[in-house]
Amino acid sequence: MTRPLINLSEPEPEASTDTNWRQYFRFSTDHKVIGIQYMVMSFFFFLVGGLFAILVRAELLTPTSNLFDRPLYNALFTLHGTVMIFLWIIPFNAGLANYLIPLMIGAKDMAFPRLNAIAFWIISPAGMLLMSSFLLPNGPAQSGWWSYPPVSLQTAPGQWLNGQLFWIVSLIFLGISSIMGSVNFIATIVWMRAPGMTFFRMPIFVWSVLSAQILQLFCLPSLTGALILLLFDLSFGTNIFNSFQNGDPIIYQHLFWFYSHPAVYVMALPAFGIFAEILPAFSRNPLFGYRSLALASLGISLISIFVWVHHMFASATPGWMRMTFAITSGLAAVPTGVKTFGWIATIWRGKLHLDTPMLFALGGVSMFIFGGITGVMLASNSFDLHVNNTYFVVGHFHYIVFNTITMAIYAAIYFWFPKITGRMYAEGWGKLHFWLTFLGANLTFFPMHSLGLQGMLRRVASYEPIYQGGNVLSSLGAFLLGASTLPFIANIVASWLQGRQTNNNPWRATGLEWTTSSPPPKENFAEVPYVTFPPYDYGEPRAYGESDPSVNTSD
Repeated sequence: MTRPLINLSEPEPEASTDTNWRQYFRFSTDHKVIGIQYMVMSFFFFLVGGLFAILVRAELLTPTSNLFDRPLYNALFTLHGTVMIFLWIIPFNAGLANYLIPLMIGAKDMAFPRLNAIAFWIISPAGMLLMSSFLLPNGPAQSGWWSYPPVSLQTAPGQWLNGQLFWIVSLIFLGISSIMGSVNFIATIVWMRAPGMTFFRMPIFVWSVLSAQILQLFCLPSLTGALILLLFDLSFGTNIFNSFQNGDPIIYQHLFWFYSHPAVYVMALPAFGIFAEILPAFSRNPLFGYRSLALASLGISLISIFVWVHHMFASATPGWMRMTFAITSGLAAVPTGVKTFGWIATIWRGKLHLDTPMLFALGGVSMFIFGGITGVMLASNSFDLHVNNTYFVVGHFHYIVFNTITMAIYAAIYFWFPKITGRMYAEGWGKLHFWLTFLGANLTFFPMHSLGLQGMLRRVASYEPIYQGGNVLSSLGAFLLGASTLPFIANIVASWLQGRQTNNNPWRATGLEWTTSSPPPKENFAEVPYVTFPPYDYGEPRAYGESDPSVNTSD
């Protein structure tokens, strides 16, 4: 039988009655309001970044550049990557963690509520500053989301206000926001846990967020410092990175990748935690290897600190350094392999219930396995040098950031939607959204591997005609991905406004967040919960229709 995490004989808190939509446009210190603000704002930027991607893929339908001039194409390409990483995935993960972490550990709020609110309100102006660069005479930044010097230092003579400056300032503020958030998350998880909530009773999602935020707090100052130095070179005449004036652009690459490779794990670790929450709930099995998966999260954080030169094998890197970082890059597959094995073992011989969250989780896991295999291939010096700067790298990267992480985000939205709103989404529309997304994602990014192996370079607006077939498939897939968001938006908006009301735990999940009302009250719990049992205790495999008197499903 399932054992409850807290004494469910205590009176249940009543659901929050503050449903005024205006609260989401005000300065609030409630972690739940801030979490929703993060998620809605970042999804808006996801649509913007997705539009840029569709425009880029439209250009690549034909070998010749015939839709945009090269500066505009480079600007769309640059802002697509910047928006998707810094204004979509990282802020959305922060919003989801903001909403869930206090509920999962039995806290009333985050450790520093005002700091939490300030960290959110920094992001919108930074994003608007980035978008406003389209209004400048020379348009937005055009040097890619990494902005390597000396390319990022080339501006029109006398043009002090330029898109590259806006890009740098925007990312500096986004970095400050993320650092503030990291401090808050770490302090909350370490010091705000309910009585009995030991570290090894925390859900894996909490472990994943803790590991990601420790990594971000340690590595992000490197990128922020690099951007400040790049700003000095661009605006104040210093020559730290300018190779034409005896500067060293390789230093920028080291500083940039010291954060930006771990940033992949900052984005991916919460996705791994989402998989670990959803797979047990929909297979009715306990999570396999809980402690191993918790420690694997910390292992990923530790190893990822030592892999940044993996991106610089073609940057005049000494042989000994290539070999060293090839080994560390390969080692990163060990803790991720532990996680993958744990997920598969969790669903083994379970009674699977293929609701929309489970479909997105299974789809994300399956595509992560493929993306992980190509990642191990890229860890090899010889193979990496062969496909460096080709579409093979683009395909691998997007199998992680979209096919894994964004699929996990969708799974999380559907899974916790009843908890956030107290209403159920339309299952049919959810499944339509999954199949459109799954087919579109594979059609978009799978052909890129073949294109890269044939030698097609990335970051170009025109290419040899022999590559057109693969590019047409990728572009059609991108258009399908764009269309896939329409049923999702319609489903979520309509369900939030008029969806069927549901009980507090429609999935019969075991997390502490499911023991309070839906949506949760102001301070989350009527009384401080006392945790006495480990998470993911589903007992014997059991279908949803089977009754379980130990689980409280009353409204």
